Amino acid sequence: MPDAPGLLELMVRQVRYEARDIHSYELVHPLGEALPPFEAGAHVDVHLRDGMVRQYSLCNPPHECHRYVIGVLRDEHGRGGSRALHAGWRVQDRVRVGAPRNHFALEPGARRVLLLAGGIGVTPLKAMAHRLHALGADYQLHYCARDLQRVAFADELRESLDPARLHLHLDGGEPSRGLDIGALLRAEHAPGTHLYYCGPAGFMQACAQASAHWSPGSVHCEHFQAASRPAGEPGAPSEGFTVQIASSGRRLHVAPEHSIASVLREAGIEVPTSCEAGLCATCKVGYLQGEVEHQDCILDDDEHRTHLTVCVSRARSPLLVLDL
Repeated sequence: MPDAPGLLELMVRQVRYEARDIHSYELVHPLGEALPPFEAGAHVDVHLRDGMVRQYSLCNPPHECHRYVIGVLRDEHGRGGSRALHAGWRVQDRVRVGAPRNHFALEPGARRVLLLAGGIGVTPLKAMAHRLHALGADYQLHYCARDLQRVAFADELRESLDPARLHLHLDGGEPSRGLDIGALLRAEHAPGTHLYYCGPAGFMQACAQASAHWSPGSVHCEHFQAASRPAGEPGAPSEGFTVQIASSGRRLHVAPEHSIASVLREAGIEVPTSCEAGLCATCKVGYLQGEVEHQDCILDDDEHRTHLTVCVSRARSPLLVLDL
């Protein structure tokens, strides 16, 4: 496998069944060397066949410098990344991943930490729980799943964490029989408490609604897919819009069926991309003029005032000036 700038060539040391449709993959340096360090909440870009790139959270304890572990749910209705990984990766295979990046880091100084996981959303929160346990911090991990067959890393969590801090909620496929997220977040809301949550779309929406009254800066989340735009919210002009490159004055038309990223790429303007779904901030670009329809799930409100993700963001105004 030829070298590629910025990528790590690692070896699949172990593939393990963790739960129904979920495998974990342990990645190590082929020569046993230490890997770049990471913090809880970090992810790596996994480079698959045909140029496919997907992001997976590192779920092993962050103090481990000899391996990365990712958990992957095979999604039959996804874009194909998880299916390709499940079908293609075998022990001793050489694979390419990017160095760890973190947009979901633990905030220092929290008096108490509440971790809410839905399904495979447990992966970044598992690493956080390991870190908080090592620090002797005050935390609780609530893990929601349909049944025990879908609880990944169950044995490891039970063995490595304080049992009083781990709570499994099994709803049998009926959310009303599971964790009452609203009641929990009303009870847990207190000065100095920070909330972290990750999971499927419905779970994310429930957590967002239930934590709306929490103090600014105390709620943190990571999405697996971009949220849909609320009904009635104005979108991009139906005829498309124009982007202008600030450094050259060049103008490019972005049709409704094209992304800003694809138009820039076609024009020979290189902007790095990865997830193409507004989840990783690889394609974050500044803008100087225009009204933006932000469709990403990674930038915060302050960043939205000056930056956008060109893979999914659109313009609500006829002209959008990019700081390129």
